[in-house]
Amino acid sequence: MVPLDRVLTFAAMSVLVIVIPGPSVLFVIGRALAHGRRTAMATVLGNVLGSYVLVVAVALGVGAVVERSAAVFTAVKLAGAAYLVLLGVQAFRHRGAMRAALRDTPQPGAARGDLRTLVDGVVVGVTNPKGIVFFAAVLPQFVDHAAGGVPAQMLLLGLVPIGIGLVTDTLWGLGAAAARGWFARSDRRLSMVGGAGGCAMIGLGVTVAATGRAD
Repeated sequence: MVPLDRVLTFAAMSVLVIVIPGPSVLFVIGRALAHGRRTAMATVLGNVLGSYVLVVAVALGVGAVVERSAAVFTAVKLAGAAYLVLLGVQAFRHRGAMRAALRDTPQPGAARGDLRTLVDGVVVGVTNPKGIVFFAAVLPQFVDHAAGGVPAQMLLLGLVPIGIGLVTDTLWGLGAAAARGWFARSDRRLSMVGGAGGCAMIGLGVTVAATGRAD
């Protein structure tokens, strides 16, 4: 349905945008450092699901409203920034409980923890200003209107950056989780990395709130 040359061009542009670390990548790294590989992978999955929600919104026409309205865009951006700050504060407050998170023994409520982590990733993915702008302003340009089925084309094209993001975010998360292993040898180090991850997320939230379109 979508011409191959458009798919390849869109993929190339997606790579250029995705390789520049944005809120989602930094969020994955922060969660990986604070909680390890399992949490990082759940966060990655949530992020890509949240990003695809943006694709669906654009395909249904909602994305255009967000992109064109400064007030709506700002509201979404600030909501995402506030959520990042909240998660960062929580991570910082619980930095002393890092050792328990590394135990191999399954913990009660682990599934619920994974679900909450997944939801956290979805929220960050949906409110990512970088994703909103990219999908709302760039994605529609690669649709072949003469071929018809515009929403279906957008949904198909949207899978391209989602797939690329899944691979790159996974690599970022695994790399950060591997580096965390050195900190696992000391409770003090774990407390430090937990606090650093929390501070990073707080800083990221402030950055997201302070940047972006101002019109």
